[in-house]
Amino acid sequence: MQKLGKNQGAYHGETIELLALLGQLTAAAQARAWSIESFFQVGDLNWYALQRNIPPTACSEAFRRIYISAGIHGDEPAGPLAALRLIEADQWPGNSQVFLLPCLNPIGFLGNRRENAEGKDLNRDYRHLHAAEVRAHISWLERQPKFDLYFCLHEDWESPGFYLYEQNPDRQPALGRGMIDAVREVCPIDCSETIEGRRAELGVIHPAQEPGERADWPEAFYMITHKARLGYTLEAPSDFPLVTRVNALVRAVHAALGVPAGTTG
Repeated sequence: MQKLGKNQGAYHGETIELLALLGQLTAAAQARAWSIESFFQVGDLNWYALQRNIPPTACSEAFRRIYISAGIHGDEPAGPLAALRLIEADQWPGNSQVFLLPCLNPIGFLGNRRENAEGKDLNRDYRHLHAAEVRAHISWLERQPKFDLYFCLHEDWESPGFYLYEQNPDRQPALGRGMIDAVREVCPIDCSETIEGRRAELGVIHPAQEPGERADWPEAFYMITHKARLGYTLEAPSDFPLVTRVNALVRAVHAALGVPAGTTG
């Protein structure tokens, strides 16, 4: 599978109709009895948090809370589409409570731009909280319990293949290699020894920098510091067809959760 060659200097690939997609997401969640909350609003745009609940009788020692976010960059359409696919596939461990935020930067998507309306990269603002969207997101997070596992769904417009960041400070059983192996069936893997200036091993990056050493936190640094002790940032290669990127993100999440991969689009 070859890159399309469209991304010259920035993302120039396929886009999405955001308002229609948000409608599909909330309809799919409602049809499966998920809770739907709008935690921030600008005009007619809503920032949604969707929650899969399970009966208290399903709780056990294996009970897990899973957090998934997407769409923090408005030029990365595969994440919100993957969020929809994950809800529609409805393949979750039976004992899992899922918290899914399908689009953290709706305004960015309306302009097909990475940043918000003020030109702020939201994924660099989780330490100093300049953006209203990030403050609202963190306010929502502070009302939630701790999570056992998080996923941040992203794309990289320059990458020749899929890769991921793994944050696992407590050395829990790692899931990254299994995700890479699963994604390899539907999408090329970036096996470079260095990715984004960081040492990588067959598509897996273990960030060496401590959160306290970095001034501009991404969402993942906030999550690992305050909300979860195991997490993954998934990077689909956005110079490939959109369906390939969506398949890669969905396949990675399903592999990490140990559920059937389902069909590809």
